[in-house]
Amino acid sequence: MFEKTYRDRLNADLARWEADGVIAPAAAASIRHALPPLPAAINIAMVVGIVGGLLIAAAFLAFVAAHWTEIARLLRFAILIAGMVVTSALGAWFAARGRDVLADLCASIGAIIFGAGIALVGQMYHLGDDFAGGMLLWSIGALVAALLAGSRGALAVGLVAAGIWTCMRIQDSPDILHLPYLAVWLIAASLAFAWNSRVAAHLVALAVLPWWIATSLRFDFDGPQPSFVLANGAALLFGAGLAIAARPSPRALQLGSVLSIYGAFSLAAAAVLEVTTVDDIIRFRTGAGSAQPLWAILCGAAGVVLALVSATLTRRKGEILAACAIGLVLLAAPLWPVSTGGEPWLAYAALLCAMLCLVVSGVLDDVRPRIVAGWLGIAGVIAGIIWAVKGSLLARSAFLAAAGIVAVVFATALNRALPRSAR
Repeated sequence: MFEKTYRDRLNADLARWEADGVIAPAAAASIRHALPPLPAAINIAMVVGIVGGLLIAAAFLAFVAAHWTEIARLLRFAILIAGMVVTSALGAWFAARGRDVLADLCASIGAIIFGAGIALVGQMYHLGDDFAGGMLLWSIGALVAALLAGSRGALAVGLVAAGIWTCMRIQDSPDILHLPYLAVWLIAASLAFAWNSRVAAHLVALAVLPWWIATSLRFDFDGPQPSFVLANGAALLFGAGLAIAARPSPRALQLGSVLSIYGAFSLAAAAVLEVTTVDDIIRFRTGAGSAQPLWAILCGAAGVVLALVSATLTRRKGEILAACAIGLVLLAAPLWPVSTGGEPWLAYAALLCAMLCLVVSGVLDDVRPRIVAGWLGIAGVIAGIIWAVKGSLLARSAFLAAAGIVAVVFATALNRALPRSAR
């Protein structure tokens, strides 16, 4: 929820409660006084200034690139150093005057210039062609800038460079897990936790996805099923986010809630991919090898355990259903038949139940992104079942009708079990 929207709603509620006599005027004034001041908003002048600064920076880079071959090597290097020094000085000047957005922008531009400098220096002096190593160096420099300046933009630059680095390393060595990326990710997650920043939390949550996707696709077509590996990663992200958010700390709540949201959407996407890829709508795997590596199975199991731990700490019924959703998505993998005959009805049922549990979990805990993820997962799984390559359409329609009847019966029983006020 945006801060200004929340403040407007709170002020309206306080005024209504005060008029209705629910709270005393002194209590309403005390609540308003306890709220911290709103952060400075980005006005039109600042937006125009940011665009102007970006245009000037782009013009400078275009001019240098057009005359790059005509400039002496030492002068090229001096231009790169001057660009980083100028942006750093401007960032410090803006930060001293409370212009945090412009200071963050300067730190981000400095991090980008640093990456360009690595590439251009390597090209000028014919250094080694380890492009992935250059991306790692760029990522380290951007993360250092983010740490020193508190820049969310520099953090984004560092995570993008780290994502490219890990994808290249995974492509070069597909038989080896690229675990060093996790160390870089943990550093970024620590920064997001220390800053208590929702923007940084979103960046960290997004940054974990390239590693899981590249890792799941690194195997040969006769190896593990990518969708099952992705499901285990989504389970760990979802469960870990819930467990972190259960800690009695506003910082943990900020980071954990964002991670759990991305985990919920990833879990729904994995459920849809299981139907569409395993049923050969989109063919990813042709062999009969192991569907999941052991480390991925352990990650998925850890996600279920962490979700249950979070439910124990918070005593929220919705998180118990979230753990059930995770477990059912993971259970669909061994339920898929090895033989080509018949259809995986039990796996279909497990995935539909998982997405239904995800929706009900969001309703019980009043977490709207979880509800949206569950509905999207239900729609995707149903579409995958309808358009599955194997089996007859009549059998699939009968299965969906039976599933609908079961859902209606379950809804009726749930409606009678809930208190009247909660219906």
